[in-house]
This record gives sequence, structure tokens and C-alpha cells, in this order.
Amino acid sequence: MINYLQRGFDHSEFEKRTARAQKIMHDMKLDAMFFTTEPNIRYFTGFLTQFWQSPTRPWFLIVPAEGKPIAIVPEIGASGMAETWIDDIITWPSPRPEDDGISLVISALNTLPCRHGRVGATLGIESHLRMPINNYLKLTKMVKKDFVDVSLAVHELRQIKSQAEIEKTREICRITNHGFAKLPYYARVGMTEREICKQLRIDMLQEGADACPYIIAGSGPDGYDSIIMGPTDRVIEEGDVLIIDTGAVRDGYFSDFDRNWAFGHASEQTKAAYRATYEATTKGFEAARPGATTTDIYNAMWGVLEANGALGNDVGRLGHGLGIELTERPSHTATDNTILMPGMVLTLEPGMVYAPGKSMVHEENIVITEDGAEWLSERAEPELIIIK
Repeated sequence: MINYLQRGFDHSEFEKRTARAQKIMHDMKLDAMFFTTEPNIRYFTGFLTQFWQSPTRPWFLIVPAEGKPIAIVPEIGASGMAETWIDDIITWPSPRPEDDGISLVISALNTLPCRHGRVGATLGIESHLRMPINNYLKLTKMVKKDFVDVSLAVHELRQIKSQAEIEKTREICRITNHGFAKLPYYARVGMTEREICKQLRIDMLQEGADACPYIIAGSGPDGYDSIIMGPTDRVIEEGDVLIIDTGAVRDGYFSDFDRNWAFGHASEQTKAAYRATYEATTKGFEAARPGATTTDIYNAMWGVLEANGALGNDVGRLGHGLGIELTERPSHTATDNTILMPGMVLTLEPGMVYAPGKSMVHEENIVITEDGAEWLSERAEPELIIIK
């Protein structure tokens, strides 16, 4: 029996990911893919370190059209990379601004067989290069191949999760649910947003989270107007509504969902807005089936919100992909139209402005299955919880 709660992955996981990438390279007529960011390098290697928080040193990975990936990394990361499935590890004594690994990357790419004269790099939508642009421009001049954008292809590759990835997400969702479930037993009028979020973070860490890098909080009299700020030192008062949205991490995989509470009492308008967003997640879940699209999910949820008097939605989308990053492609919008496939892990995040200066947002995590969808987060209560 496979233990999906074990740390990391078997080598077969990375072999399959690499093989899928090489199928894409074959179809796109590429000699290699070139990566510089933490999520993509970790996806193909399993190299998991907090050292990415330091912007001083660049890191590189080349996935050739055939064979295993090639890591070109600072010497400080050699021993860590050697613990992964990667065999070909090239190093240099970084930081070395005059040549921070660039000559090694040029040599490696020029040494690869040149069947098509094209290298894929993440140059487009929802991507970036974690290296000085001058060094990238030098690569494009010195490497005897053309660099082409593969950002969408890589997003699509990572969208389909293996069962091992799904189980890691399921576990961090369980941990997050545990933290949220304890909150009504300690959160009280007179506490600050920051104090409540601190205890939530402690509870999730004690339950098994590795980190809780994303915890926002918004509160106000009978509602809130922001879902991306805080927590602050604002003191919770009688009649306030509080939202906390958190992305906790275990073994490199995120949860991402929120919960809402009222303190003492809430207006019927606010309770109705909560019911509307809850019902929207139900309709979004029902629409989340293989062959349907992200736009189908959007329309199912927005239809509920609009019917319940939504004045607008300032978020821009009603959910997104989830995995080794807090937010991944695709997005549930009116025009995204990404086809849903088994293995996609998604959030359902309907939100509405229901009165001037007042929003209500509800978020859950799901996975697309062969037959429909499955909840990864344990659903919130159907009625707004009132903390007395």
C-alpha cells in the first residue's frame, strides 16, 4: 500500500513528469526546456528548500528532449540537489556577478543535440524569469538555438495532478480545516485580527503544517470590504464579521480556502449573502465535471450570486488552480474556457459585493475526478456561524 503522507515522492513521480514534458517537447519541436523558478525546478526535481527566499543566487534546470534533467546550481545547493533523483549536477561558486552560472548554461544548452534549434522557456502568461534580464539576453545571443515561450504548455502539464499530489493536498486541507474548526472556541470580542490569526497559525502548525505563509483577515461592522489585506491590530467588536483566508503548506503543497464568522449578531442581509455564496459553491461543484470548462463553473456560480442581488465582484474570477503554488492556472472567469480534466485541483471561490463597502467571499478546494468532482476541504457550515 502506498503511503501518500510520506515526505517527497518516489523517483517514478519525477520520471513520469519528465516523460510528459518530453512528449510536449516532441510535439512543439523543442530540443530542451529551460527553467529558473522554484515551482518549476521543484516540480521536475523534488528540490525543496527555503533558500529560494534569498534573491542573491540564480538556479537553473534544463530538461532535455531525452534523458534526465540537468541541474546547474550554486555550490551551496549541490548536496541538497544530490538528495533528489538528479544525477547531472553542475555547480559554480555563486554569487559571482561577472558570470553567475551563465557560461555553464550556455555550454550545456549548446552541447545538447540540435534537432530543431529551439529551447522552451517560461516567457508568457503567469510566469517570470528569476534571473537578471541582461543574463537572459546573453543566453539568447550565445546559445545556438531560438528561445520560445512554453508557459501555457507547462501550466497545462502541472494542472493534472498525480494521485500522490492529490493526497498531499487533501492532507493540508485536513490540517487547515482542523485549524478553522477550533477558532470559534477561542476567538472573542476584544481580540485583534492578528491575535486570532496567530492562534490559527499555531493550531495548523501543531496539526502538521510546515508553514502558513498566507493568512489574510478582514473585519468590520456587519461585513468587510477587502479579502487581501491584514491581519491588523483592529480589535473585533460586537456585530463584526470576520473573514480569514489561508494558504497553509505541507510537503510543498498548498491549501487555499476561507471561513467567515460573525460576533454576537449579524444582519439578515449579511446572513443572506453568506447563504448565496454557499449555494454558489454547490452549483460550482455540480458544474465541475470532466469535459466541462472553467467558464461553466463561473457561470454556474455567478448565476447564483446575480440572482441574489450581487452588486459586483471585484476579485475578477471565482476560483483558480491549486498545487505547489497558492494560485495556479486556470482561472474561473467568463472567458477562460479551460476544459476540465480528471486530476485538476481547483478552488471554488464565489464572491459578491452585496452592499456598498461590504463583500462576502466563500472558498473551498476540490479535485476533478472521472465522474465529477470531490471535495478536498471539508465544507463550511451552510449558515453563518455566530460567535457569542
